[in-house]
Amino acid sequence: MDFSKEKIFSGFTLKAILAAVFFFLVLFSWYTLRPIRNEMAVQNEEILPWLLGVGAMVMLLLNPIYSWIASNSNLKKVLSFSYLFFISNIILFIFAWSFLGLQESVWVSRVFYVWANVYSFFVVSIFWVVVINLFRGVDRSSYGIISAGGSIGAFLGATVSGLLSNTFTEWGMIFYGLISASLLLTAMFVGIYIINISSNENVNDTAGGKSFDGIKNVITDTQLRSIAIYMYLWTALMTVHWVTSISIIGDWTSDSAQRISFFSQVEQVVIPLTLITQLFLVNWFINFFGSQRILISYGFIFLIAFIGYFLYPNIVWVAFVTVFLRWFEYGLNKPTREIVFSKLARNDRFKSTVLVDTFMVRIGDFSGSGFIALNKFLGVASSQIPLLAVPFAGILSYFGMKFDSKTKD
Repeated sequence: MDFSKEKIFSGFTLKAILAAVFFFLVLFSWYTLRPIRNEMAVQNEEILPWLLGVGAMVMLLLNPIYSWIASNSNLKKVLSFSYLFFISNIILFIFAWSFLGLQESVWVSRVFYVWANVYSFFVVSIFWVVVINLFRGVDRSSYGIISAGGSIGAFLGATVSGLLSNTFTEWGMIFYGLISASLLLTAMFVGIYIINISSNENVNDTAGGKSFDGIKNVITDTQLRSIAIYMYLWTALMTVHWVTSISIIGDWTSDSAQRISFFSQVEQVVIPLTLITQLFLVNWFINFFGSQRILISYGFIFLIAFIGYFLYPNIVWVAFVTVFLRWFEYGLNKPTREIVFSKLARNDRFKSTVLVDTFMVRIGDFSGSGFIALNKFLGVASSQIPLLAVPFAGILSYFGMKFDSKTKD
């Protein structure tokens, strides 16, 4: 493999760096709001599975509306309409909480929780719609560089939200919301600028088609159906891992400070590993292993993780699995998937990828938590539940094998 300086830095083009800034702003915006979403989750813990289900249904209902916009709008308008819609939502929440005195309303907290999940998936998915339409046939390391911008934005967003935590009791989400909305607005302008300098990419063309193309194509097209099932299974299995690990962490210690310290230490390992991979190693891994092998390997990773949870349900294994899974997802698998998505037909790049990244991922979360709850209801021991998920890990690898890396148009 070629580790020459020219190869390592070949993806650092102006457009890729601008796209990294774009992603930095998008995830900075979301991670600023994320702690409020988590607080709403704590307040509604008893009905959380139902709220996840409602969120999935909202995403399913929004997809035809989004597809109608995409059918009749070019890339610039899709980005503008989508982000301005969510910015206006943030302003409405600030108004309801801070000026209408509804911060204590249980229904506002529930609506915000559902909305925040929709927001997080849609703004990121729309970002990737822009990227996979503008970065087709480019050096694959560009996707790692772009992803790295998001990782840095997520880290800074989480840091800023922590610094603002003392303001929440008195001011509610005013500061959180204004910062998040400002960042998303700036992200929109950066995205429009990137589109404007990409005049050779047919950026003024609409996606065409009809409102239900995204849903129809996922059902009827073999490639898209495989992608959708893969995304559904990956998210469900990740939820099984997360719930299992939380249980082990709870048994390990009841000291909140110790648990927070553990989570922080995991982040301190994950973030630098992921950044190094995204910035310098994505292209090398894809060249060496191939896109399909990277996608297939997810199932084997879950297989090892779940058997380990049964044999060694301890904090060391939780730390190792959590770090490895997050590094693999954000450092390798996500950039690889987006490269595959960039080779889909134009209509599917605009519509089907959004359906997959929103509805299929959220319904996967819901199914994963339902899988855990059902087995506990049937009396299955917590240590045995990951073993029952092992066959689904095999199915995940099977559908990873079905990904087609050929460009459609």
